Amino acid sequence: MIKVRHAADRGRTRIAWLDGRHTFSFNRFYDPDYMGFRSLRVINDDIVAPGGGFPTHPHENMEILTWILSGALAHEDSTGARGEIRPGDLQRMSAGTGIFHSEANASKTEPVRLLQIWLHPERDGLAPSYEDKHFPESERRNQLRLIASPTAENGSARIHQDARVYAALLDEGARVELSLAEGRHAWVQVGTGNVVLNGQALTEGDGAAVSAESALALTAAAPAEILVFDLA
Repeated sequence: MIKVRHAADRGRTRIAWLDGRHTFSFNRFYDPDYMGFRSLRVINDDIVAPGGGFPTHPHENMEILTWILSGALAHEDSTGARGEIRPGDLQRMSAGTGIFHSEANASKTEPVRLLQIWLHPERDGLAPSYEDKHFPESERRNQLRLIASPTAENGSARIHQDARVYAALLDEGARVELSLAEGRHAWVQVGTGNVVLNGQALTEGDGAAVSAESALALTAAAPAEILVFDLA
């Protein structure tokens, strides 16, 4: 069973420096039918204007992943971590008992577009921590590259949840597949481009909740960038 979350139906936050689209209920956007999916709680598709950014603010008891689609994002947090991330970089922040951080467009001339993802942790009260990982384009081109997992396998970032996150850059006509164990679910998020998921067309910004399927088959109808979540 596949349920599509169409890009046009997402919530929106638009202010001077931010144009954000919310797959699930977030901030002032509330949709009781979209409070999350399995352990996924937030997928925000944010465009931050040059010089704009999120001032220092707190989080707790959430696994927060940031994936850059274009541009560069500067980060600083209360664990002492600071730096910039760009396309191919995954940032993982375990908020745990409490963390403060800020994020800003690292450029004064170009926007940055990012996907910010929140997952519920396996338990509350974890120690706050941070890491970032780079995954070269060659490892994502026309293949699913594991970028986050609970075991940090294959060089992926470690997350405190029974979830595995994959990234792929697909040329037009390219096809990738992922088997799902019995009882597992999946979410597919189209960052850019168009794909066909098990016969269902998805366009840029669309998401899809997948349950009671043994496998995912994704074919690019146009060049595309996607994230795939394998969820308990």
